[in-house]
Amino acid sequence: MRLSLLSLPTSLSSRSPSVKDFCHFSTFSRLRPNPASAVPQIFCSSSLPSVPITRSFSSLSSSISGDDQIQRGNYAGVRLEETVRHGTQKSRLDSWISSQIEGVSRARIQSSIKAGLVLVNGNAVSKVSHVIKAGDKVNCTIAELQPLSAEPEDIPLDIVFEDAHVLVVNKPAHMVVHPAPGNANGTLVNGILHYCNLPTMAFPTSDTFSEADDCSDEEFDSTSSNGNSCEGMSRSTGASVRPGIVHRLDKGTSGLLVVAKDEHSHAHLSQQFKKHTIHRIYISLTSGVPSSNSGRVDIPIARDPNNRIRMIAVSNPSNHMRARHAASRYKAVEVLGGGGSALVQWRLETGRTHQIRAHAKYLGIPLLGDETYGGTKDMALSLLRPRVPSSIHPHLSQLVSKLERPCLHAFSLGFEHPHTGENMKFSCPPPSDFTEILTQLRKLGAENRCG
Repeated sequence: MRLSLLSLPTSLSSRSPSVKDFCHFSTFSRLRPNPASAVPQIFCSSSLPSVPITRSFSSLSSSISGDDQIQRGNYAGVRLEETVRHGTQKSRLDSWISSQIEGVSRARIQSSIKAGLVLVNGNAVSKVSHVIKAGDKVNCTIAELQPLSAEPEDIPLDIVFEDAHVLVVNKPAHMVVHPAPGNANGTLVNGILHYCNLPTMAFPTSDTFSEADDCSDEEFDSTSSNGNSCEGMSRSTGASVRPGIVHRLDKGTSGLLVVAKDEHSHAHLSQQFKKHTIHRIYISLTSGVPSSNSGRVDIPIARDPNNRIRMIAVSNPSNHMRARHAASRYKAVEVLGGGGSALVQWRLETGRTHQIRAHAKYLGIPLLGDETYGGTKDMALSLLRPRVPSSIHPHLSQLVSKLERPCLHAFSLGFEHPHTGENMKFSCPPPSDFTEILTQLRKLGAENRCG
């Protein structure tokens, strides 16, 4: 593989109830926002200067990833020249390039293709879904990052708790936390800016949040954890800023998320996430039932080399995979659909990208509706149909057709209040799409309660 650096043309570079309580649909009390609460004053300015890349590379994984002069995510001008190896199956152009260049988001690669910066066999290709095959010669130059900004939007927010220092929000499914290419509007950040009566905010030029599916959903938000990068910013400040989001949830995941409203709160909460002292319980509906009612998964997680938007649990990762330690505890709360599904509780010890989804797949119980990790509609039907009368099959098919996201909900969140030291704990029932499927699965067959 040849990998080098080019200068881009100017025209292209300008741009605490238990889960069992929930099973009986207990009502949770919530503290609603106080109109007199202080307006948040924390925003994190970019601490990463623009560092020019002055080296040529023969291998991105061995050279770029270890070079401390390279700003994280700043791969503008990097050029890939590679012939598709014999034996390689036909694949989409954007997917193949993504598998060859580590550290560059698929959304950014798609932008490079659309900008005319990718050649296949000497011809410019502008279609990201262009199919390549063994023997094709691909030349790709990574485009400049496009500037991002977040505008205040009047988006209804479910505020579970608020005081002068923190917000606890119940994020709906299908909402992305950060603006990113393909998701510039309608994010949680857009809604928070409006809720707090704050102006449009520019984001630092970074590839960190550029995945279209908000894949960078690691619980501990390391990009803003450095205390030196956070300042109390006035509304008139023109610097690049971003709200005090301490952790993230995947786009398809609903549930609780905490937001810092001042510098001290942001730094204190970030340390709690880093030290894994945050209390987090998730609930999910799975395809199949765990072989053990409860257990602990301690398997590292790495980026899938064949699919950048997916993580994989690897028991013996090779050096180039850069796997990270990941540990989850699980418990089957209830068997559903005659044994074709289960309500499973997860307690996170670490907070890696897609941790629960990857560990669930590793256990052989992918989440219902999680097409990326094997919890497909066909799989759900294959598990449930043999366990229910044939007369119910049409209803079952209709139920499964409603699966539009992984059935995963951040049910409980606990942390030490950054100013008072009080132990705060919040719980929130899942949204209607989750509970509707749960209710119907309970009706499909005889259930067995688990310990």
